[in-house]
Amino acid sequence: MPRLVLGSRNKKKLGELLDLLGDLGFDLVDLSPYPDAPEVDETGDTFEANARLKAVQLAPTLGEWVLGEDSGLCVPSLGGAPGIFSARYAGEHGNDAANNAKLLAELAGKTGDDRRAYYVSAVVLANPAGEVLAVTEGRCWGIIDVVPHGAGGFGYDPLFIVPEYHASFGELSPRVKRALSHRGRAIGKLRPALRALAAGKELSRMVTTI
Repeated sequence: MPRLVLGSRNKKKLGELLDLLGDLGFDLVDLSPYPDAPEVDETGDTFEANARLKAVQLAPTLGEWVLGEDSGLCVPSLGGAPGIFSARYAGEHGNDAANNAKLLAELAGKTGDDRRAYYVSAVVLANPAGEVLAVTEGRCWGIIDVVPHGAGGFGYDPLFIVPEYHASFGELSPRVKRALSHRGRAIGKLRPALRALAAGKELSRMVTTI
């Protein structure tokens, strides 16, 4: 069974990827089995740049195929914020409650299209030599509500309303969220390459898919 490493210690992201790719036969893990894996400084100015940093730095260090993934929420009326700073918008990395509170404060008084937002996920696949063989991106549009709904998901999910379902990512079932989400769409574009890799086929470089 080939191993595929998610370049992250985020267990919730790993759980989503296990749901999305579990049928392909990978030994899919995060960085937990690699306590000495370096912390990658996310110095890029785009989601793709940060995903690339994770993939190309970790793959040769671990000697494994690595998925670098970076994602976040963009609100056009806020100039694209929180953007690449989504996980640390309020200062402390991963403090979802504080990040959500800051977002609501920034959007106070805004209505209609000014509350439109989209999630972005950029995914980069690198081989054990650190060569990038595939880059994909997925987006999902929604509306930021004035109060959170549901306890599912993570990040800004309880605030992110999907208009077609009249529900937030925090309320939707994992199956529905996987079908709609930015990460699900990015991984969906990557599935042909990953299916070939799982089957032991040699991969050729893919053109970036946006």
